[in-house]
Amino acid sequence: MNADIQLINAPAAPKAIGPYSHAARVGDLLFCSGQIPLDPATMQLIPGGIAEQTRQVLANIQAVLECEGANFSQVAKTTVFLADMADFPVVNPLYAEAFGEHKPARSTVQVAGLPLGALIEIECIVAL
Repeated sequence: MNADIQLINAPAAPKAIGPYSHAARVGDLLFCSGQIPLDPATMQLIPGGIAEQTRQVLANIQAVLECEGANFSQVAKTTVFLADMADFPVVNPLYAEAFGEHKPARSTVQVAGLPLGALIEIECIVAL
């Protein structure tokens, strides 16, 4: 392992479901793995639709950020993966609420599928 890369696993976030860390810190940058709507306590997808899943994804991201003493205002870039782009009108205001006045760079793409059948996944890059 490269000594300049610190791998991060946040105790309050859902455990990784594969061979990856929640984030990797390189200098003053934190590269956060995509979060899906897993309940950290049960490791199951939360019940409900896109609104409930979006809220859980944002809560999981917050847990990773807080583990490193960061918050949403330090996010520089996000990528939002949606199983159905038709869900964007529901996701966008929830995303905006989480970020407040801070508006990081963002890409949003529709994908053929997400882990465990999730409807949404979000990854981010954070300036520490």
